[in-house]
Amino acid sequence: MLPSDGEEILSVTELNRRIRRALEDEFGSVCVVGEVSNLRRPSSGHIYLTLKDSGAQVAAVLWRSSAARLRFDLEDGMEVIVTGALTVYEPRGSYQIIISSIKPKGMGALQLAFLQLKDKLEKEGLFRPEHKKPLPLLPACVGIVTSPTGAAIKDILTVLARRFPPAHVVLRPVRVQGEGAAEEIAQAIAEFNEWGGADVLIVGRGGGSLEDLWAFNEEVVARAIYASKTPIISAVGHEIDVTIADLVADRRALTPTEAAEIVLPELSELAERLGELRGRLATALRGQVDLARAALERLRGSYGFRAPLEMVRRHEQRLDDLAGAAALAVRRRIESCRERLATAAGRLEALGPRRVLARGYSITRALETRQVIRDAREVQAGQRVETLLHAGRLVSQVETADGQEADV
Repeated sequence: MLPSDGEEILSVTELNRRIRRALEDEFGSVCVVGEVSNLRRPSSGHIYLTLKDSGAQVAAVLWRSSAARLRFDLEDGMEVIVTGALTVYEPRGSYQIIISSIKPKGMGALQLAFLQLKDKLEKEGLFRPEHKKPLPLLPACVGIVTSPTGAAIKDILTVLARRFPPAHVVLRPVRVQGEGAAEEIAQAIAEFNEWGGADVLIVGRGGGSLEDLWAFNEEVVARAIYASKTPIISAVGHEIDVTIADLVADRRALTPTEAAEIVLPELSELAERLGELRGRLATALRGQVDLARAALERLRGSYGFRAPLEMVRRHEQRLDDLAGAAALAVRRRIESCRERLATAAGRLEALGPRRVLARGYSITRALETRQVIRDAREVQAGQRVETLLHAGRLVSQVETADGQEADV
């Protein structure tokens, strides 16, 4: 059926482009779980794969910049959870996921142990708010349980010296990771409670991996914090790190630096006023940051902002396709030439002199000149000739030379 008057006629390219825009605007970011298959790693550094389950499959690509940050090796058959943007690869008219993050499905042994202990202690009530002790407004002595050589103690002392120079600090040095570290931390907390000279304790360390922070996920540390009569501030790792010690402690600090800021106020009567101004400023800044972040997100999500980079990536993907097709064409051409050469060699062999000799013919040539004799008139009586047979040769002397055509 012909298009009606005024009906827009689209090229295939324009159709795919509109579909891609509509798909990106409709879905945005998606999170998908599936099994990895058809994994490809071309020289461009990008990773192409297919996510599938029992009923369907979808193409996905991990650009080189994201692939370089992978902490594990992708393999066919691996079940993963991916997050990314849904889009259309216009040259093929197929939709795919541009992966921004990917992780194996499931969890590690340490994570499982963490969740099991967390569930156990939560059921016992160790995390309940009514068990949290209030922090003293102006402690006379601050006890610290951490490594004497780590970054945490340096940050805490620097901040305390700046905020409250007369502060009295007692450090109980311990190991904060490795075998026996949890027992040392628990013993240090018990010793501070026996002494009774500290008004508040800071227990913690700097950031690290889950394995590095594991001493603060041990049950012995959790129960020592819970049993402490002295209020405890837990300052383990960075903002994203949450340990069992954080959940049991009377107060959690996101970092050791924040713990130092929490434990003591600023000097002088300006402290209250500064705190008020700080709160108002923080609120205003958060509002400005939120507005700026929203504007930035709108700009970053616009098609005009994404188009240049997306165009480069699509060309790179197209080049990967062309490179694969070219390699396949070259292999096929080589195979074709090899077959033709083999056929020609067979024909040449069939027409060669050895095949002729094998059928009962012979070649005669002058012994001295090695010139092939085709006519009896080319030799004279008494001339020596050489006859080549299929197997061996004969040397003879001509008695007569008759130029008449022989019967065959």
